Amino acid sequence: MHLADYHQQYSPIGGSLGLTSLFAILPLLVLFILLGVLRMRAWLASLISLAVSVVVAVAVYSMSLPDALNSGLLGAAFGFFPIMWIVINAIWVYNLTVETGHFDVLRRSFAKISDDQRVQAIIIAFSFGALLEALAGFGTPVAISSVMLIALGFRPLKAAGLALVANTAPVAFGAIAVPITTLATVTGLPVDDLGAMVGRQTPILSVIVPLALVFIVDGRRGLRQTWAPALVCGLTFGVFQYLSSNFWSVPLSDIIASLASALAVLLFTRVWHAKESYVESDVDDEAEVDGGVGGATTPRGPRDGVRADGDTVVATRTRSEAGPEVRDTPMEVFRAYAPYLMIIVVFVLATRVPAITGKPPAKPGQSGTGLEAVTQIINWPGLHIYNASGKVVATTFKLNYLSAAGTLLLISGILTLPILKVGLGRALRAYGKTLDQLKFAILTVMLVLALGYIMNESGATTTLGLLVAGAGGAFAFLSPILGWLGVAVTGSDTSSNSLFGALQITAAGQAGLSTTLMAAANSSGGVLGKMISPQNLAIAASAVGMQGKEGVLFRRVIAWSLVFLLGMCVLVFLQSTPVLSWMVVGQ
Repeated sequence: MHLADYHQQYSPIGGSLGLTSLFAILPLLVLFILLGVLRMRAWLASLISLAVSVVVAVAVYSMSLPDALNSGLLGAAFGFFPIMWIVINAIWVYNLTVETGHFDVLRRSFAKISDDQRVQAIIIAFSFGALLEALAGFGTPVAISSVMLIALGFRPLKAAGLALVANTAPVAFGAIAVPITTLATVTGLPVDDLGAMVGRQTPILSVIVPLALVFIVDGRRGLRQTWAPALVCGLTFGVFQYLSSNFWSVPLSDIIASLASALAVLLFTRVWHAKESYVESDVDDEAEVDGGVGGATTPRGPRDGVRADGDTVVATRTRSEAGPEVRDTPMEVFRAYAPYLMIIVVFVLATRVPAITGKPPAKPGQSGTGLEAVTQIINWPGLHIYNASGKVVATTFKLNYLSAAGTLLLISGILTLPILKVGLGRALRAYGKTLDQLKFAILTVMLVLALGYIMNESGATTTLGLLVAGAGGAFAFLSPILGWLGVAVTGSDTSSNSLFGALQITAAGQAGLSTTLMAAANSSGGVLGKMISPQNLAIAASAVGMQGKEGVLFRRVIAWSLVFLLGMCVLVFLQSTPVLSWMVVGQ
């Protein structure tokens, strides 16, 4: 036996799962209290919570200090690559468009669809954000769609909140359905069955989220005046996500749904207009900090053409009152869209053309093909961990230099440079600016992933999972909570499925429930933890230039996360009963 061997125990405190769980959840409680109650900066809150996780791993789970620290190092490495590697390159591409003025063209192009910011929130945060989620996943849609909303005049914190809440329904099929394929791998269930089952859960969420977005922008009035385009967007997205995941292609579900929903809203707004447009007033961002999810603010004071309405101050104008229109040439519009068109082309080629995609190495020491030819799978040095059954816990680190989503974004940006007429020197300066802009987000994500990995490797996360799984028949209601918890800790539906997928089907078997339903519930419930995960909060805050306000964002979105989670729990429970059992794949 190696000195570094560590055997996980799931109930080391007196053999009691419940008592041990009180200690296992401590790092998460500390993190959320520091963020949401004490409003501490995310990186500092993450650092303190990381220290708590080390103490719990060593003192409660008898993990050696070197193993705990080494597990954290593995998590931190994963936090940088591939997660922040994606965000860095996505924001770099965005910064290039801003510096060259092409982003203003893109903004005007989106604004022409509708000058109503409630409708713009639907198109950008939900439909366009879903497309980014489909292509890159992780924090990319939150980062890019939030800054696009700011360019259209949204206040930074509201823009970040909208992007976080919108980044829900598409997540399970994000990054070309990697969460679903990962879930199939760890559970041994057919990927098509899992994709179809998730496609009978998240489309219902898709109908609700756009309605929530217009409420966040403009409260009850926004819901009353713009429910129609929100419903058109959500229904179209949900229908096409269902059709694609069940009958066409699981990996392309979000791409098809996002494009269909954007087109539906575009066509609908050609024949429908709200009685009045909604435009954010000029409000101090610091005055906005204590506003609620509905966007309540303390304004500087009304200006000409601005009227107070309840807790918000809105600028209203009729279509005839709009200012002089800037006309962009077709070539300028093409250049503005070029980076995103290039991203789509590169991702489709890299993920859907077998000769280019290739196959990754199956295990350390083997070689892949295509883009995976240079991929390396490394056994993380010094970690030898076994679960309670004596099976080896995977502690590998994948370095897919070429096929990583972040690298594909980098390639897309490089290929776009000639179209944007940007020289190499200017591009490098923009990259340096991007790294400086994201430095605290990078630190936060690495710290949080270190915390997550320590909880995973020590066995603390499994302790919490087993506690929930022991609920018997009630497990159908609690199942989505496991996925939600996993994503809240790791920030990734893929990681949550890796963590709890096998546990879900084991618990399902013990409770006599459908294994396909419970496994899918892990992914569908997980998408609702995305908006409160500390790394996503850090990404959103950094993208809009509001570093240190992660706690404010957390308080704004936590209610949405919990309400949506409750709805998903009820849906999954009903699907486990004769009421909605007809929705379950294989029934």
